Amino acid sequence: MQFLHAVSLVVPDYDAAIAFYCGQLGWQLAEDVDQGRKRWVRILPPGAEQGSLILARADGPVQKAVIGDQFGGRVGLFLATDDFARDHAKMLATGVTFEEEPRHEPYGTVAIWRDPFGNRWDLIQFT
Repeated sequence: MQFLHAVSLVVPDYDAAIAFYCGQLGWQLAEDVDQGRKRWVRILPPGAEQGSLILARADGPVQKAVIGDQFGGRVGLFLATDDFARDHAKMLATGVTFEEEPRHEPYGTVAIWRDPFGNRWDLIQFT
């Protein structure tokens, strides 16, 4: 058996990213391990047991340049939900910026949103 354990997301600052994802969005801080020059910070969406996000602080100009554009302007992260209306309303109430109104596609209900660092996400409820 194989599964995708985690994906790294380059962010400008660990604590700002934790404040947004874990504070504002209510994600779980699974690990925050000081490794000297850097930290191992792993977070999970509410109710998730796997499929985590590693918050990786940018180190140097090359990494700083990709903050918010790690996917070349495309949506690169997909947050699946079992209740689109609930989570969309909750995210709007906490100040999350959506680029569009929810739309219904053959595969489900979806809307694009951005984190404070510019990363584009889909909030999606599959049919």
